[in-house]
Amino acid sequence: MTTRPAVALVDFDDAVRRYDPVLGIEVHVELGTATKMFDGAPVTFGAEPNTQVTPVSLGLPGALPAVNRKAVESAIKIGLALNCEIAPVCRFARKNYFYPDVPKNFQTSQYDEPIAFDGWLDVELSDGEVVRVEIERAHMEEDAGKNTHVGGHDGRLQGAEYSLVDYNRAGIPLVEIVTRPIPGTGERAPEVAAAYVRTLRDIFRALDVSEAKMERGNVRADVNLSLRATPDSPLGTRTETKNVNSFRSVERAVRYEVSRQAAVLDAGGTVIQETRHFHESDASTSPGRVKSDAEDYRYFPEPDLVPVAPSREWVEEIRATLPELPAARRRRLDGEWGFAEAEMRDVVNAGALDLLEATVRAGSSPAAARKWWMGELARVANAGEVTLEELAITPAQVAQLQGLVDSGRLNDKLARQALEGVLAGEGDPEQVAAARGLEIVSDDGPLLEAIDAALAAQPDIAEKIRGGNLGPIGAVIGAVMKATRGQADAGRVRELVLERVAS
Repeated sequence: MTTRPAVALVDFDDAVRRYDPVLGIEVHVELGTATKMFDGAPVTFGAEPNTQVTPVSLGLPGALPAVNRKAVESAIKIGLALNCEIAPVCRFARKNYFYPDVPKNFQTSQYDEPIAFDGWLDVELSDGEVVRVEIERAHMEEDAGKNTHVGGHDGRLQGAEYSLVDYNRAGIPLVEIVTRPIPGTGERAPEVAAAYVRTLRDIFRALDVSEAKMERGNVRADVNLSLRATPDSPLGTRTETKNVNSFRSVERAVRYEVSRQAAVLDAGGTVIQETRHFHESDASTSPGRVKSDAEDYRYFPEPDLVPVAPSREWVEEIRATLPELPAARRRRLDGEWGFAEAEMRDVVNAGALDLLEATVRAGSSPAAARKWWMGELARVANAGEVTLEELAITPAQVAQLQGLVDSGRLNDKLARQALEGVLAGEGDPEQVAAARGLEIVSDDGPLLEAIDAALAAQPDIAEKIRGGNLGPIGAVIGAVMKATRGQADAGRVRELVLERVAS
């Protein structure tokens, strides 16, 4: 195993006091098309290696590409959602570089004529502050294959015994979204970077152009970071941390690069313009290759593809079909649900908005839906180190659970026991409540028997209650609850105790 050398770091807070960080983020999203960008090979996640290929995917001589119309439509949707201009005419280009996962020795991409350009996206941070991110371009391209390095450290090439290449991913449609430099983020640079990628992920899902599962690599971020002495100074030399595929990792990569670059500059060194690898194990980055500039890729127009010229009518048809976007949806739901600003922000930050909305649609009140997802279920998720979406319970089941509470069949304590059973795979709340015998005792007969037993065991309590001292009534209610295993309605027990004592 190769051990990475120790790297000098400056404390992050100290670094952002003395340097101005500038972000730039490139996000790749795999489009959810049935076939690849330039051929009819199917797109199937998890298929056996090298089974989802055609001569075009493998770059065989004489194989000619054809553009996937659905991918173009998805790219236009993304451009419109990002407030971009849609090009009346754009073309593909060949981006030349040599690597085993690019069998043609070039990637078919777009260079100086992207399909969408000059856009912006407002990104809301955890405290409600909004940062506007300027979008330079969103362009179409194809994905590369996947290398697997066997025997190397962290799956890297260094120290590997051999490498395997799977071309199933080669040719899958991508849209790459490139920001302009994002200045002025200061100490919040890591949070801004993660919030930007999260906002894009939510938009991709709302548009239904991608499953946008970062753990599968559907969304990957290349994080550019540079430091400069002051906000008025020229931009510093940037590094590009490649293929970061979680929000937490995006944030950690920015923090590390700020601290590392500050240490380099403090020592009188020069930051190298290079790609870097992010390591989940210790949240560090390590050098990849010296970063190429555009001229190094020797772009030239793709001779085997005609220009793409979406008509204005088609673009407007697509615009008319755009769904409600996440920011507008949050504002609408906030108004409908009446949550306090901080409550709604907590829901959004927890990634629970979709779950709450689905729970409300299934019949729960917004307040009850929030209570379950942000309370007991959030506690279970945190304890298990999983997301709320990964819990073994559906919004419909949460709504059913609350329905049992609303109808008086369960109290909160019994509902938590039913919830425990649902999470354990014992069935829906109705089934769990029946199987575990959890429903509240609504028949006065058993309740009166338990009350009589409690009063007989403590005869002085009845006299105290008759004398106007209602304090001891709690002891009777407690005894009844114990006798019924918590399945009595405390309010009804209180009424029955007063009636029994009076009679």
